[in-house]
Amino acid sequence: MISYAECSARERIARLFDANTFHEWLPPSERITSPHLAQLGVPSSFDDGVAIGRALLGGRTVFVAAQEGAFMGGGVGEVHGAKLVGLLRRAQRDRPDAVLLLVDSGGVRLHEANAGLIAVSEVMRAVLDVRAAGIPVIVLVGSANGCFGGMGIVARCADQVLMSDASRLAMSGPEVIEASHGVDEFDARDRALVWRTTGGKHRWITGDCDVLLDDDVAAFREAALAALNGSRPVKPESLEAEHRQLAARWALLPEALDGDVEALTLWQRLGVPKPEEVASMDVQALRALRTD
Repeated sequence: MISYAECSARERIARLFDANTFHEWLPPSERITSPHLAQLGVPSSFDDGVAIGRALLGGRTVFVAAQEGAFMGGGVGEVHGAKLVGLLRRAQRDRPDAVLLLVDSGGVRLHEANAGLIAVSEVMRAVLDVRAAGIPVIVLVGSANGCFGGMGIVARCADQVLMSDASRLAMSGPEVIEASHGVDEFDARDRALVWRTTGGKHRWITGDCDVLLDDDVAAFREAALAALNGSRPVKPESLEAEHRQLAARWALLPEALDGDVEALTLWQRLGVPKPEEVASMDVQALRALRTD
């Protein structure tokens, strides 16, 4: 077993896709860097923290974007976001079998926040356009940084979200919530609380994650292969179904506005028989708890 979380962006590409089939667009040799970081005296990366290109997965052509969490936490800036948008726009033209986004991001870079926010909005629109064209957009979340901020929204715009039980997905990160509202609202140092609120197991139980996986590159490859035929074009019916799901979840938590509801309560109301045991369950045991 090879840990997905411990791999770099390019190691994930090399191990997930058919050997020696990745063709990178705008590689580091092109030296396309952020125009903002140098002005601020911040070190740049020659790929701006994301590798994009074309590869084969089980012999089928896919487009790939892999964020490098070791560079600025996988933060999205102007060039980083433009590479993601360009990949998705090219997918509309060339029509690969799927687009895979290997997310490893804390959200938008504060160093170029306005440019990053605009870029994320353009990525969201491009994801929905690709889906409307019948091309699946699959998000893989299994990194140490997780999937937060604008990339958290992007993930929920995709056809499918594949997560490891050790990964996290949310809009605001624990540190951001604590900084904004205080430790009494959310203690970012409480790892158990963080994973109960944003972790892969929680997201799978609540239906925000389509496939829950072990932290294993081979498991991610197998799940990605299975997801290639999982196109879910955005239609009024699918949006209405998601709204019903959210309304039903909210109805389970009438006291949520008082701030007294935690994940264990929600899991119990969603039918998990022993919610206090979820943290210690392996992926196979947890999967057996959801039958839909």
